[in-house]
Amino acid sequence: MSPTRLRVGVLALQGDFEKHARAVERAGADAVLVTLPKHLDGLHALILPGGESTTISKGLEAAGLMEPLRELARAGTPILGTCAGAILLAREVANHPVPTLGLLDLRAVRNAYGTQVDSFATEPDPGAAPGLEGLRCVFIRAPRLEALGPGLEVLARVDGEPVLVRQGRVLAATFHPELTDDVRVHRLLLALAAA
Repeated sequence: MSPTRLRVGVLALQGDFEKHARAVERAGADAVLVTLPKHLDGLHALILPGGESTTISKGLEAAGLMEPLRELARAGTPILGTCAGAILLAREVANHPVPTLGLLDLRAVRNAYGTQVDSFATEPDPGAAPGLEGLRCVFIRAPRLEALGPGLEVLARVDGEPVLVRQGRVLAATFHPELTDDVRVHRLLLALAAA
């Protein structure tokens, strides 16, 4: 790892964390796999990947990571949650709730877009945040984000529904940016870390 590059942690308890790690490297930062609280030391940003939110939530509790992740966020470290990671950032979860970090003022509705066979890819509606036009969004058993609090900024929508949001230094995507060659969402996280 280069001492001049940003260090981005990727929670590696379950899900496709390896693809996120490769995307972080392509975006110009060093990826650090996180399975224990000590792995959070010296990180400039963190990614909570997609996967199965119940399994990841139980893994966070078993590894003693829930409160250290909240502390990381309170310290201002940027965090990106994708799909299941977005669920874990929510203040509230509908459709089989799981314990969350409560870092985003919104409700996540699990599996709102259907089952695995209902997976699809599309581009955001017109009006996405500058630089995100034409972004390929891959949805797999994706959550829906609703009851957004006043501090949330919607960066992209699909069919009018928010799919990429930001509250301060915390980002949530209901899709899987790591499943494409486009690293704009990862660069958005790096820009928050560098700011």
